Amino acid sequence: MVSAEIGARAARPSEAERERALGALRDGVGSGRLSHDTFMRRMELVLVARTRADIDEALTGLPAGGPLSRAVLRAVAGVSAFHVRLRRTWRVQQLPELALPPPGPAPLLIGRNHGSGLRLSDATVSRTHAELRHQDGGWVLHDLGSANGTYVNGSRVTGAVRVRPGDQVGFGRTSFRLSGG
Repeated sequence: MVSAEIGARAARPSEAERERALGALRDGVGSGRLSHDTFMRRMELVLVARTRADIDEALTGLPAGGPLSRAVLRAVAGVSAFHVRLRRTWRVQQLPELALPPPGPAPLLIGRNHGSGLRLSDATVSRTHAELRHQDGGWVLHDLGSANGTYVNGSRVTGAVRVRPGDQVGFGRTSFRLSGG
């Protein structure tokens, strides 16, 4: 006689079960209930689990975290992200304005040199730092190989980039918000 247990196999966890378990682990590390090392170990256990019991073991000690707790965590994350965006927007609005000059054939030179159209007395600004020129109906900002960089909306410019009113531009550590001329 053959035992019923010999031929029976435990069902392998589905991908959906693995994803739910990984989500619970991410919530655990995000809320500070798991350390990074514990998260990595348990994540590996979930990925190689052969049975649902293996997954349950990887989640030992973590609260079940139903839909309500996940919704609360998403709401808190959203509020936190809003605060960061609000602070960034506030800082940009507090920057001094740099009015775009009337379009003309000559570019606006920016730097520490006395002959610059926009002379900045900041040691992080190169003598010939950048130029702003009207081109194809819009404005283009060119970095002229400055040591401390030219930035548009927080990204360093290598070469040239189109700019418009409202953009944040930086030359070394000096920043402005572009406004219409």
